[in-house]
Amino acid sequence: MKIIAVIPARYASTRFPAKLMQDLGGKTVILRTYEAAVQTKLFDDVFVVTDSDLIYNEIISHDGKAIMSIKEHESGSDRIAEAVESIDVDIVVNVQGDEPFINSEPLEELIQIFRNDVDKKVDLGSLMREIKDEGEISNPNNVKVVVDQNQFALYFSRSVIPYPREKNVGVRYMQHIGIYAFRKQALLDFYSLPMKSLEASEKLEQLRYLEFGKRIKMVETTHVGIGIDTIEDLEKARKML
Repeated sequence: MKIIAVIPARYASTRFPAKLMQDLGGKTVILRTYEAAVQTKLFDDVFVVTDSDLIYNEIISHDGKAIMSIKEHESGSDRIAEAVESIDVDIVVNVQGDEPFINSEPLEELIQIFRNDVDKKVDLGSLMREIKDEGEISNPNNVKVVVDQNQFALYFSRSVIPYPREKNVGVRYMQHIGIYAFRKQALLDFYSLPMKSLEASEKLEQLRYLEFGKRIKMVETTHVGIGIDTIEDLEKARKML
């Protein structure tokens, strides 16, 4: 089973423009992320996929592997699907470009889903963690997921799901952590399928997979990524080195 990591890397960012090219202890954020992914030794190959000449050249000039996006894309899945279309690969792991402090444990757990999936019932794997704070639960920026008894995703929403009409039944609220592992075919299918109403309403690309019958296996984790979304995050990251 050939497994690769793909790091989608857009130059533009609403909250922090050009964040991936910021200096982090003598190296750019994106280069540190790329090197960290390679150093996990979990992958047969690692690629950065980008729409930016600057990011592309940054990776290539440090003997890394990068792919230029040909088209404009609305989602990370689209960008990754275009990149891997001509690559011989079985499983594609999406690594976040703004998380240079990669924790290999949750990535190993995602890969293990497919090693255990002898009947090929899983199209995607992803992560979730329990949240208990009411503010976190109600925050629409925290995407919630509900699963069946076999840990397959039933639905993702920015709303509170399940709705707590009865508060004493032991419901756990799970936040979706947007790190994925895909079968290549699931990605290619996504790329060719239209956006439907659920995805358009919630602005959550994972709903396209569910709307078209793809099966997403969720793994519970305590992992919380250290992402760089603001200048303050960058300063914290510099202190961690």
